[in-house]
Amino acid sequence: MQRHSTPEQSGGAPEQSGGAPEPPGEASEPPGEASEPPGGAKPLAASATRRRRPLAIALLATVAILAPLAWLWYSSLLPDRYSVMEMGHLDYGGGPAAASPDPAHGQHAEGNATSVADLVLDQQQPADVHVTLEARQETFQLASGRTVDGYTLNGQSPGPTIEAVQGQLVEVRLRNESVAEGTTLHWHGVDVPNAEDGVAGVTQDAVAVGDEYVYRFLADKPGTYWYHSHQKSHQQVPGGMLGPLVIAPKSQDEKVLDQLALVHIYDGVRTVNGFEGDISVSAEPGSRVRIRVINTDNGPMTVWTGSAYRLLAVDGWDLNKPTEVIDQSLVVTAGGRSDLEIEMPEDGSGVRVQLGATNALVLGGTSADVPHPPQPDTSLDLLSYGSPAALGFDPTSADRSFEYSVGRRPGFVNGRPGLWWSINGDLFPDVPMFVVREGDIVRMQIENNSGDVHPMHLHGHHMVVLSRNGEESTGSPWWVDSLNVADGESYDLAFVADNPGIWMDHCHHLPHAAQGLVAHLMYEGVTAPYLIGEDTGNTPE
Repeated sequence: MQRHSTPEQSGGAPEQSGGAPEPPGEASEPPGEASEPPGGAKPLAASATRRRRPLAIALLATVAILAPLAWLWYSSLLPDRYSVMEMGHLDYGGGPAAASPDPAHGQHAEGNATSVADLVLDQQQPADVHVTLEARQETFQLASGRTVDGYTLNGQSPGPTIEAVQGQLVEVRLRNESVAEGTTLHWHGVDVPNAEDGVAGVTQDAVAVGDEYVYRFLADKPGTYWYHSHQKSHQQVPGGMLGPLVIAPKSQDEKVLDQLALVHIYDGVRTVNGFEGDISVSAEPGSRVRIRVINTDNGPMTVWTGSAYRLLAVDGWDLNKPTEVIDQSLVVTAGGRSDLEIEMPEDGSGVRVQLGATNALVLGGTSADVPHPPQPDTSLDLLSYGSPAALGFDPTSADRSFEYSVGRRPGFVNGRPGLWWSINGDLFPDVPMFVVREGDIVRMQIENNSGDVHPMHLHGHHMVVLSRNGEESTGSPWWVDSLNVADGESYDLAFVADNPGIWMDHCHHLPHAAQGLVAHLMYEGVTAPYLIGEDTGNTPE
């Protein structure tokens, strides 16, 4: 998709030399030569030539420097309209390439492609859960009373909690009432069919003012999830275009209190469920409380409590045989979710669950009653937490292996010079397209040498952590869709390619994604009919 040009360079003029003295007025020298005047004075032409020589050298040096920069600038410019299929370079991960590649991108056989728009559920199957969400761009009040200039869903932010039971079909109708730049909804952590993924320009067009879009997906995996815009997401998500999604198991323990804790920062103020400060939650002595923590912000959040807890699930997937955790905090990455279980003390004392430094859920008491617990010195290591269990596939028999190395280097992105995030040494849009076939066992190594933390999020799939910095996982299978990768860390992961489509694989620090830290997982035989670019109204980051 890059544009190429070859600037021309020109050399300097040949050097002139003086000749033998001649009588004044005679011009016996050939053109380009000059005689030396009496007294040994240098000819004026030769003197001027010598003065021009440094200027010519300087001009040549300038051209030699600026020409490559001009080429880099020009080749970085993005078209006003382009397809995600035209981005970057194909990476087959050591697996087979398409037998009859399409010239547009070398990925699928012409005439046999499946459109993203066709990757949907059975449209005749009736929905069990019906939700309508009206998106507005407006000034609104949080539950705490603070005024925010941003975005709402049904007049509130966070948006309404969408609840379903495992096995139900969910249908959500999104209406854009007044979001000028358009909007979408992405079901973060839910492995929906590709057409329902909500990525503007990749799986749908952004929903314009006055239009609507209907999403349909099966709630087949119980867990804690959330939804948010994937159109200009670095603006719309911080501004409030988000909400929680909870899928309950078919059979529930009614003795367990279920408590949501969606953490979001509005204009620099951290809130829990839209409230600033602490939230008091009634809980009986001896009862159990399941706390569904959702971190919707751009950086990792530390959670801790003065009481023992068990970590039941990460990113919607239950952990195998979780054990009691004492005096260890928990890191919840940006976009990630963690379900904690607290057993309330029999003596009736309260428990404070700290969600970052400024907010807490106070169970069975008030802020005045329950002291602030000190933050533990160590964090729970999920690499060794819980007990091993079968994965359902063999990662050692991988069909494809990919490298996703995050760095930082100077260069141009869409004509702008700067210090940019790189993927495998390249800058956006010259990024990898990780190509798989349905049924492939896939391994991916994610490493970070960029100087900053990156919460890496793969759409449409969950990956199991095999190792970190070469140390193998020995605990419960640790499945993630959002992984906290600190500077200097390297993770080996694996998954089965069982959800055809074109899927974003990006950093969920949303400004990082807007700055080009975005790649894609692309299934062979799938094509996208949508376009990205300034003239399309689709800005998916």
